Amino acid sequence: MEREKYTFHHESLQDSQSITELLQAITQGLEQGQLDFSDEDGEIAMVPHGLLHLKLKASKEEGRNRFNLSVSRQDNPDEKPGKKSLKVNKKNKSKKS
Repeated sequence: MEREKYTFHHESLQDSQSITELLQAITQGLEQGQLDFSDEDGEIAMVPHGLLHLKLKASKEEGRNRFNLSVSRQDNPDEKPGKKSLKVNKKNKSKKS
């Protein structure tokens, strides 16, 4: 039996507000159990449920700040959930009078 493979790739320059809106849409899709990604070049739909594998990498080097967030899921996972707890702290902007 041949396995089907679908891929979707998007890369663009966005401001932080646009990225916030995209992340909120992804969050909502995870909560609802349906993620749909699309642009002018293609589309893909996913139905995430059960345990999801989270991978986060952050770095600062030579004036370049980067973080990569990866979420994946296998149809028949053999792994047990990790015991490490991730914390992401946001700092409120101080308002100037």
